[in-house]
This record gives sequence, C-alpha cells and structure tokens, in this order.
Amino acid sequence: MGRHPVKNTELYYKLNRIASLLLIALIIFITACSGAKARRTMSVQEKMERANTNYDAGRYNRAADYYLEVVFERSSRHTPQAQFRLAESYFNMSRYDEAVFEYRELIRLFPEHNKIHLAYYRIGESYFNLSLNPHYCQKETTAAIDAFESYLDRYPFADKRSQAIEYVQKAQFKLLEKKYNNGYIYYRLYDYSAAIMYFNEIIELGNRNEIDKKSRYYSALIYIERKNQNNALRMLHSLNDHYPQTTETNRIQRLISRTFE
Repeated sequence: MGRHPVKNTELYYKLNRIASLLLIALIIFITACSGAKARRTMSVQEKMERANTNYDAGRYNRAADYYLEVVFERSSRHTPQAQFRLAESYFNMSRYDEAVFEYRELIRLFPEHNKIHLAYYRIGESYFNLSLNPHYCQKETTAAIDAFESYLDRYPFADKRSQAIEYVQKAQFKLLEKKYNNGYIYYRLYDYSAAIMYFNEIIELGNRNEIDKKSRYYSALIYIERKNQNNALRMLHSLNDHYPQTTETNRIQRLISRTFE
C-alpha cells in the first residue's frame, strides 16, 4: 500500500512531461504554419528582403525558406538571384546534395547569371565535400574531378582557377589511395595477380610519393614470393632509382639476396 503513491507520482510526472513535449511540438508546428502563411501573403520584394537579411546574418535555413518562395515566382526579376542564393544557403549549411541540385537549376534556367561561374565551381566543391574516405566508393570524388575540369574548361582565367586545380589534385590523390587500397587488400588475400594489376597502374603514373613506393615494394614482395627473379630485380632497381636507402628498398635487397642466392 505504501508504494502506490510513489508509482502514481512517477506516472504523473511522465504523463506531464509527455504533455509538455506535445504542447511544445504543437506550438512549433503552429508557428511554422503561421510563418509559412505570412510568407505567402508577402510580396516578392518583401520575401527577397527578408531572405537577404537572414542570409547576411548567417541564418541560412530561414533565408532558404524565403528564397525558395521567390524561386517559385518564375517571372520575378528577383528569381535568378534567389536561385543562386538558395543554392548558396544549402552550401553554407553543408547540405551539399541539395546545393548541387540548385546550382544545376541555376545553370539550366539562368545561364547568363553573373555568378554562373561560381555555380560550376561550387558543384565541384560540393561533390568533393561529399566524397568518402579512400577505403569506400569514390563516385563523388570522380564527380568532383569532372565538375572542376568542366569549370576550368569553361573559365580558364577565372579567379578560382588555382583552387580548382588544387581540388583536382587532391581528388586524384584520393582515387590513387583507393587504387592502392584495392591492391593491398588483394595482396593480403593472396590474390597476387589482381594486386599486381592495381600496383602496376600506380607505378605507370611515374609519381614520386609514398603510394608509389609502397606499390613498388609490395610488387617486389609478390615477385619474390613467386620466385620470379627477373621481375623482383626489376622492382629492386626501380626502388633504388626512386627511393634509395629507404627501409623498403633495403628489405627487398636482403630478401632477394636470401631468396635467389
């Protein structure tokens, strides 16, 4: 009998909390609906002014709501700028998929807009920001390269040319890392033919970096494991030429001496 009041009190507080949360949700919903209704009664000029005020203050989510309203006014003189600012708002909120869509809409609908060059650049940035770690699928990385190359082709003397080139180089390096990871995984699985294929693709690029060094190193290990002396020596010579006196080169030298003596 003595415990019932405690249970009733706990139940009361739980129900009260749920009721409070529901009330808050209702207030937010009503406020949002009121805001949406208020926006619908505004003129396009007023919506644009509200949008710009929020945008300049960094309230991109609110700005996007207003810009979207203006975008629907296809015949308005403000529509092209609203379309651009809508895309910029999504970009600044890191909503990159939505940003790409809106930038593409700007390009499609308003190809003469004075910021159209920036739209092409931002598409590349958005895809690069969406790209995953080199261990995963790199379709966004490839899309970023395509977007930046399109930007560079269209605007070879644009202000952001050097930044675009840097992005392309970073994206290409991610693809290189992905290729190396694939080769290394096959190496660990003892699928040496597949591993060699990936490593050779990297070596043929002629870069001088850690990925190239490791590709030559693991290729040499595979040839040693296969007792392929000619190719093992060829890899050793390439390591000596490109990366002399490194740990990898010295280890391959010792392994070849022991294996083929």
